[in-house]
Amino acid sequence: MARVSSVPASRPEVIQSLIDGVDRYNPDNVTILEEYLATQCTNKECDTMANLAILKLYQFNNHLINDQVVNNILVKALTTLPEPDFNLCLYLLSDQMANEEPVVRLIALQDLLEQARYTDFWKVYESDDIYKELTAEVLGFEDAIRANIANAVAMTFQSIELQSLQAYVHLKGQALSDFIQAQGWTETNGVVSIPVNKDNEAKTVVLAENIRFEQLIRVIGHSNDA
Repeated sequence: MARVSSVPASRPEVIQSLIDGVDRYNPDNVTILEEYLATQCTNKECDTMANLAILKLYQFNNHLINDQVVNNILVKALTTLPEPDFNLCLYLLSDQMANEEPVVRLIALQDLLEQARYTDFWKVYESDDIYKELTAEVLGFEDAIRANIANAVAMTFQSIELQSLQAYVHLKGQALSDFIQAQGWTETNGVVSIPVNKDNEAKTVVLAENIRFEQLIRVIGHSNDA
């Protein structure tokens, strides 16, 4: 299986046991996993392995499917981008479920985030109240998205215009200033400075060409014949 986001430190022992054993395929355990998802939605953690277990149970037991649970699993997975959690969840949905309007809308948000079209993401998100309704049960959704955007910005830039960052994280005024400070960044004259790290540091690339002596002789020979 593809790598998923990290395991939360607070994963209960009973959930660990379900994930590791054959009981993960027992439909009688779906309620335990759904309750654990509800906890994730309030404590701002995400346990994708446990949530995938719910979708796997739904896959083989259609009568258990709870649309709101599916919605919340996908919304939680959005908060882990750029990890592949969202796509892993989609793979376990039937074609019918994947084509339902709420899922289609969440896929649209995912596409914008994966393409780093952050300004467009917020425009779409704010364009219809349905998006906030879809994410309402996942506390801290917007903050989680902003944190992921900040990580992407820090990996890409050593400095960025304040106006661009404002559009990326959909904040302004004091809220934007507080956000910048929380990241450990500084702003001067409309430019936000980001500390150098292993990802945004300019790297010198040395290219070396390996030419064998026999090849060099042939090149010299051709030049003498010309």
